[in-house]
Amino acid sequence: MSVLRITGNDNVAVALKGLNIDDVVEIDGQSLLIKDEIPPAHKVAIKLIRQGEDVIKYGFSIGRATQEIQPGKHVHTHNLKTNLEGVEEYVYEPKQYLNCPDSFATPNFKAFIRKNGCIGIRNEIWIVPTVGCINEVGHLILNEAKRRLKGSPYTSLLDGFNVMAHPFGCSQLGGDLEKTQKILSSIVKHPNAGGVLVLGLGCENNTLESFSEHLNGIDEERVRFLIAQEVDDEVNAGAAIICELVEKAYSDKREDVPLSSLVVGLKCGGSDGFSGITANPLLGAFSDLLICLGGSSVLTEVPEMFGAERLLMERAESEEVFQKIVKLINGFKEYFISHGQPVYENPSPGNKAGGITTLEEKSLGCVQKGGRAPVVDVLFYGDRVKKKGLNLLESPGNDLVSSTALGAAGCHMILFSTGRGTPFGTFVPTVKVSTNSDLYRRKERWIDFNAGSLLEGVAMEELLRDFLRKVIDIASGERTKSEENGFKQIAIWKDGVTL
Repeated sequence: MSVLRITGNDNVAVALKGLNIDDVVEIDGQSLLIKDEIPPAHKVAIKLIRQGEDVIKYGFSIGRATQEIQPGKHVHTHNLKTNLEGVEEYVYEPKQYLNCPDSFATPNFKAFIRKNGCIGIRNEIWIVPTVGCINEVGHLILNEAKRRLKGSPYTSLLDGFNVMAHPFGCSQLGGDLEKTQKILSSIVKHPNAGGVLVLGLGCENNTLESFSEHLNGIDEERVRFLIAQEVDDEVNAGAAIICELVEKAYSDKREDVPLSSLVVGLKCGGSDGFSGITANPLLGAFSDLLICLGGSSVLTEVPEMFGAERLLMERAESEEVFQKIVKLINGFKEYFISHGQPVYENPSPGNKAGGITTLEEKSLGCVQKGGRAPVVDVLFYGDRVKKKGLNLLESPGNDLVSSTALGAAGCHMILFSTGRGTPFGTFVPTVKVSTNSDLYRRKERWIDFNAGSLLEGVAMEELLRDFLRKVIDIASGERTKSEENGFKQIAIWKDGVTL
């Protein structure tokens, strides 16, 4: 098979490999003469599309033709334009798609049960700076602590160390300072940490006093504080605290817990024309399975819901949740408008090179990560998961910002689909799922799992079983490629004035 028509209503197909002029391909029992060079994952017209007519992919419009497009011609930025514009009005029209089996066995994985009953899939020691100008002191403290602990049995059962470096916490006002405090406090309280040192400078806007208001319910044995300006030698003082935290975390052991305890974030980056055919549907199938088992998933990247938001709105479990989704979508559009920016300035250059032309096309592929489950809640930036099931989270599409927000919302790991590849990882395990086998083979240091085999005859049910085993292994301690590389970055969303 050289091309794939996703639904019977589509008037374009996706090239599964590069096609040349005068190639003849079979589609739905008919021969199609190729009239342009068509790169892999790009679209080819399979019937005449007149100027102004909708181009249909996934069974939905992904924009309109800006000129007549003959069968066999390449469909992309030169002849396809988005239909999206402005802020829209929505009507609550609920639909139910997910039907879970009446009963089935819930698999277990091995995790750490914290004092407050939350479970963590890692047992790490973190330094969380309250302000960016103390980041490097955090690294000095960690290096000194590691020097003191060299050869110690205490580190043998720990999963790692990290300094949550960021540039904020000072010269911030209002909403930006609040965002910084909410994200950092959620990191401090994340159950993947066995011990945390909150490291302050002493003169920043994010004072320890105001920051502590966000830290209700912490385990004071596992969260310690140090203000660098108040001690003579902050490196030695900090290293001593880290060593104490390591000694306490050493006693933590993995125990069997049900998969219903797991919360996963759903994310994509470096998407291509295969994303909505392979990796994103796989993540959606896993999300549905996890939710049927009693677990939770979180879908974010609000600008990449534009054009497909009605598919999420019709799955709102109540009218109250529907109204929250409307607020989420139109609020983010107003955010663009308030900055004088076009609402639909998407996809990225890399997405376009990978075969994605319009935001509708990108969004229809992206929201498939959310499967078919009802939407139970909408979380605004910095909020934490409160309800079991599928949650939507306010965040931009930027990989680091949105992945950090997912972790801060309480996700134990991020399931990250990619068609063009990316090496990054955030402060929770970041599982890279390739949309195509070529990327999986070329970037073995980046990619954890290959969904491209769906294009090579592997059935979704079989691949989902393999992926479930992979997720359970990672939740039980297997390191992701980004963890092996030591990539554990965070980024915080900034919108306002810097003093």
